[in-house]
Amino acid sequence: MIFTTAMLFDRYGDYKNPLCKIKRMADREEIFKLKRGLYETDGNVPGQCLAGALYGPSYLSFDYALAYYGLIPERVYEYTCATFEKKKGKLFENHFGRFSYRDIPSEAYPHEVVLKEEAGYPYAIATPEKALCDRLYAKPPVLSQRDIQDMLFEDMRIDEEDLFKLDIGKILILAPKYHDNNLKHLAKFLAKEVK
Repeated sequence: MIFTTAMLFDRYGDYKNPLCKIKRMADREEIFKLKRGLYETDGNVPGQCLAGALYGPSYLSFDYALAYYGLIPERVYEYTCATFEKKKGKLFENHFGRFSYRDIPSEAYPHEVVLKEEAGYPYAIATPEKALCDRLYAKPPVLSQRDIQDMLFEDMRIDEEDLFKLDIGKILILAPKYHDNNLKHLAKFLAKEVK
């Protein structure tokens, strides 16, 4: 269960020095510090379940979600999350792993995000289509449809068959919301391929 420092102060308020009690509990791994002022009581909670609590609003996306859906071959050791209007990225490292956060455009943010639950903890994750759009938005800009194909199939190593199993209609609706050249080239490439 996630606790704030204030919640722990309420719970251990009868101690002479609640702050020392909290520190001792963290040192003994009776509680686990997520970040300043935020703790988790169960050291075995999967990291994806804590990503939204660390920094938000946010949802899991980018490489983490692409690997989760099997779209990229690499195993991902970082919980990568999308935010909006934060102006700068954030990075947290704790007992549960490494968590990174980066902005995407506000217009694109609320679309194609699903809620899942694991170990009694709800968490938000991008659909595969949204994760792909978020990742391409975060990549350096390309100049052509040929370049976007190279990025997809050579750089990111997405299998072409897997790409075309995605809901292309969703991608074509999402892409303009990013106002980004990579997504414009992706939309043109996909629209041409599915005709």
